[in-house]
Amino acid sequence: MKIIVPMAGRGSRLRPHSLTVPKPLIPVAGQPIVHRLVKDIAKVLKQPIEEIAFVLGDPAWFGDDVVQSLKELAEGLGAKASIYRQDQPLGTGHAIMCAKPSLSGPAVIAYADTLIRAEFDLDPNADSVIWTKTVDNPEAYGVVKINENEEIVELVEKPQTFVSNQAVIGIYYFKDVAVLKEKLQQVLDENVTNGGEYQINDGIKRMMAEGKVFKTGTVDEWMDCGNKAITVETNGKMLQFLQDDNKEQMIASSVTLDNAEIIQPCYIGENVVLTDTIIGPNVSIGNDCVIDNSIIKNSLIQNHTSIKNANLDDAMIGNHVKYNGNFTSISIGDYSVLE
Repeated sequence: MKIIVPMAGRGSRLRPHSLTVPKPLIPVAGQPIVHRLVKDIAKVLKQPIEEIAFVLGDPAWFGDDVVQSLKELAEGLGAKASIYRQDQPLGTGHAIMCAKPSLSGPAVIAYADTLIRAEFDLDPNADSVIWTKTVDNPEAYGVVKINENEEIVELVEKPQTFVSNQAVIGIYYFKDVAVLKEKLQQVLDENVTNGGEYQINDGIKRMMAEGKVFKTGTVDEWMDCGNKAITVETNGKMLQFLQDDNKEQMIASSVTLDNAEIIQPCYIGENVVLTDTIIGPNVSIGNDCVIDNSIIKNSLIQNHTSIKNANLDDAMIGNHVKYNGNFTSISIGDYSVLE
């Protein structure tokens, strides 16, 4: 089994945090988004992963440190890491085709701005599985149309009349991803675009037209990381899941508490010092942070940051930040100083 991860986008909706760190590398509950995504997919697949192919953007943005992080992620799952580049933002189909040498055999394609919780077995009779989530407002999503045999027969983008309530979340399984490669090559050769971009859906629709069997794989939880508000919400959900699973150490042994209280669930990294402070619930704090005389809940704080005299709720704070103030719902990027 292979995992293909297109992640070349700049993550503009998550600025200022994605101005200095690629969005898939921003930590949620103590681990980068793409790390959690790949590990969760591997857990659902329940079979060995031989290769993980990452499609990155400009090397000036996705540099050597990013490549090394992704290689370590793949190796930790016993897989080979393959690194490809998408030099132009030409759509989802184009991004997948940038990994053309890896597009053979069974594979999962997953876009690196979402996290899932799921437990199911892949249908052996399906040529492809499209992960979906039941939603209350399907008109806001791309959804699947399902026939009486529980097979996907159509993909419909933001339907104005009801088609189904199963929204496509951007994770796909192909029994042989070479078939998708062939169809996407046709899309590129014929210059079939939507909004000036080549889309995965146009390749999938050609597979459906040839009678390939598509089934749904419904996830229990779909957590987006598209903007600050939803990323903070996702961080809280993931912390709760991790606490329930009880499989990860969430509070580092090197944390120093001086008249401080931690209300679970929280993730607190290495060498964090908490003084006269209440942390939690639903707070993630990265390594080497110092927090003094503060109350912080429902927030995400990255590494090497100093916070004083704060009362934070629904906040997202980057790396190497110095903050001294009394605002609550804030979004502060890396290397900011507010004193």
